[in-house]
Formats: sequence, structure tokens, C-alpha cells
Amino acid sequence: MDSSQRVRAILSFVQAADAGSFAAGARALGISSAAVSKNIAGLEKALGVRLMNRTTRTLKLTEEGEAFLRQARIALEALDLAADAVVSHRAAPAGRVRISTSVGFGREQLAPALPGLLARYPGLAVEVDFDDRVIDLVHDGYDIALRGGRIADSSLVSRTVCQFNLVLVASPGYLEANGVPKRPEDLSRHRLLTRRFLGGRVSPWNFKAKDGSITTLNTEAAVMTMSSPETLTESAVAGVGVAEVGVHHAWKYLRTGELKALLLKSHHPGSFEMTLQYPHRALVAPRVRVTVEHLLEAFAKMEELHVPLAALRAHEA
Repeated sequence: MDSSQRVRAILSFVQAADAGSFAAGARALGISSAAVSKNIAGLEKALGVRLMNRTTRTLKLTEEGEAFLRQARIALEALDLAADAVVSHRAAPAGRVRISTSVGFGREQLAPALPGLLARYPGLAVEVDFDDRVIDLVHDGYDIALRGGRIADSSLVSRTVCQFNLVLVASPGYLEANGVPKRPEDLSRHRLLTRRFLGGRVSPWNFKAKDGSITTLNTEAAVMTMSSPETLTESAVAGVGVAEVGVHHAWKYLRTGELKALLLKSHHPGSFEMTLQYPHRALVAPRVRVTVEHLLEAFAKMEELHVPLAALRAHEA
């Protein structure tokens, strides 16, 4: 199979897979169903594997077909982006950029960075979905995702935005009324505010033992459990109890004295990070490339995302 035949066969395969039938794929390409069937059969013969199981009404990709479809989309997009790269030498970056991010990070960190992006590149348009669920970046049609935690995906490029450290906090009023915990065990006598992730898991509170091991505090008796870390932080400010939250959520309240940090020597700050991710591509579209670089520059300047743990000591109860 020569190069031109291979490209035609790959186009037929992708269109048929996306449309769900040879006939629909053929209409999209402007060729006959027989031609689509012949192209895909030739591709399977050249590869030596079956990519699709056909019935009279449906197509179902094999495991090999699913893997090939992912790579085929990347290859076809690379051809489109090669043309975009040529055009980009003559024109400023333009087009729509779709971004997926969590509600909290989107509101507090992403949104403030967007006016500068649009002022810098007037040809851009930005579409942002605020959603705490983990999305399939390629399948769902996003250009960029901002994600917290440790999410490994070999089909994505990951750029670190910041480390996400956790801190225990409470308001001065709460601590005056209930005392300042000096050891992790003291927390059993306090009102605890915990976070529940969308999957149902409650965020554990971990502590460093003298021998270097990590122990986990039982927080089942928490008086409040929320999925929103922003609301959890505000509840701690209101004096409801002791909360474990991200330093970036607590920092402005620590600086004003509305919150105090607790048990800094023994509390384990976690090992999470915020990453900016976009699909692996032979070429990155100019609209995506400039957006990525602008956002990374903006996030690098946000004080709350880069607070050294040592700086928390000045705000410890």
C-alpha cells in the first residue's frame, strides 16, 4: 500500500468509525460505501490485524482498532496543523480554544488570566467548562485541561503549574474557644471539617511520625464533609472547626489573620500538583501554543500557588 492509498484508507477508517457505518462514512467523504469497505479491508491487510467487526447494521472496533483510531486521529490532525503552521507565519494566532478546569481553580486562578490572553491575542476566543469530573481530553474535544492530583496519560503533554500543598487551619475565634491542638491526637477532641471527592473518597489527613512513617487520622466523626474546598475554607474562617485545605485556598485568610495554621511540624502536606495538559501532537496549533504559554506565565506570577511551606510558620497558632 503506497502513501496515497494509506492516507485514503486511514480517512475511510476514521470517518466510518466516527459515523458508525460505512454508508455514513462514505457520505462524509463523498465516495461510495464499497470504496470505504475496500479501503478499510486494504488497511487491515497491510497492518495484519482486524480493526473492525462488521454486522449488517453496526460497526464495532476491536481493541487494535481502538488503539489505531487514537493514533490515526493524531496523524490526520498533524496534517491539518502543518497547514496551520504555514498560515501562522502570515497571521496572528486565531480561533477558539476549549479549556476544561475545576470550578475552584477556574474561578480563582484561570478566569483572572483570561482577559490578558484575549487582549494579547485579539483573534482568539476562549470556551471554558468548569467541571470537577475527569474528562477525556481528546474524545471530548478539549484543547487544554487544568487538573489537580496525579493523572498519568501517555497521550497527553503535562506541564506543571504548581505543587498543591495541604495545610490544617482554624479561625482564631474557634481556637480561643476550643484550644490549640499540639499533637495529632488532640484533633480527636475538635470539630473536624473534611473534603469528599466526587468519587466518594474522603481526603485522608496524614501525619509524619518520628520514625519517618506516615500515619492517617480517623476523620469519620467529622461534623462537616463537603466536596467544595472553597466552601470548606470559608467554613473554617467562620469558626466551624478545623479543616484541611489547599494552601492556595487558605493563603489570603492566613495573611489577614482570619485563619491560623496548625501542627505544621507533624502534618503531611501531600504530594499533589496542578498540571496543564494538552494532547500529544506532531505540531501544536498556534492558538493552543500561545494560550498554554500565556497561562503558564500568568500562573507563575500568582503568589498563592507558590507559597513555601516555611512561609506558613509565620501564621501558625
